[in-house]
Amino acid sequence: MNNTTRIALGLMAATVGLGACSDMSRRDTDTAIGAGVGAVGGAILTGGSAVGTVGGAVVGGVIGDKVGKDKKDDKK
Repeated sequence: MNNTTRIALGLMAATVGLGACSDMSRRDTDTAIGAGVGAVGGAILTGGSAVGTVGGAVVGGVIGDKVGKDKKDDKK
């Protein structure tokens, strides 16, 4: 198993673990999932680069936060 696969599996496991927290708001959950998916995507696209992984996590977290915010606003 190469490093990219290990990173991807580890980040997916962390994302599932964070997503399972029952006391998190929907927006927090969406942010965590977005960060996890972004980190995996960044790791894959950059061949396991730490900068790519962190960059992907940041971008994914921001997108997840925005999605969570939009879902909350729709309920008003």
